[in-house]
Amino acid sequence: MSETGYTSGLIVKRAISIVAAVTLLLCFDQWTKALAVERLKAGGPFILIPGVLELRYVENTGAAFGMLKGRSELFFIIAVAVSLFLFYAYLRLPREKRFRPLSACFIFIIAGALGNLIDRLRLSYVVDFIYFRLIDFPVFNVADIYISCACFALALLVVFYYKDTDLKLI
Repeated sequence: MSETGYTSGLIVKRAISIVAAVTLLLCFDQWTKALAVERLKAGGPFILIPGVLELRYVENTGAAFGMLKGRSELFFIIAVAVSLFLFYAYLRLPREKRFRPLSACFIFIIAGALGNLIDRLRLSYVVDFIYFRLIDFPVFNVADIYISCACFALALLVVFYYKDTDLKLI
């Protein structure tokens, strides 16, 4: 048994569970992007709340908010490295209930990173389509929501919930 209390059979079950969860989230992300291409690319923006929220098609060759345009190789390396590290960390997490929020953060970050990576590999850009007009926020997508919300939650968990000794297990 490993130091986290897992046998090889349990590690395989945990690996299958994270792959299944990430796959489900990836499917939703890719489905929303396909809908954006189908319904928004040829037409103009779709107004959900006038002056506040709309759906509009954007091809983003950069990172978050369009930074570092055209650096696909850098995004590939970062997405793969982060995903592999979080996958490994997920497998090392203790099976205790209090680590479930941390596990969920890892799953959402991996799904977001891979969702945008799939676009970059397939299209050479990321499909973005959610736009908050009210604050002129950059256009984003579901994978970006996964990453942003999970990173915010992860920061809160690390600062306010987990102790340093909890995180040494990873």
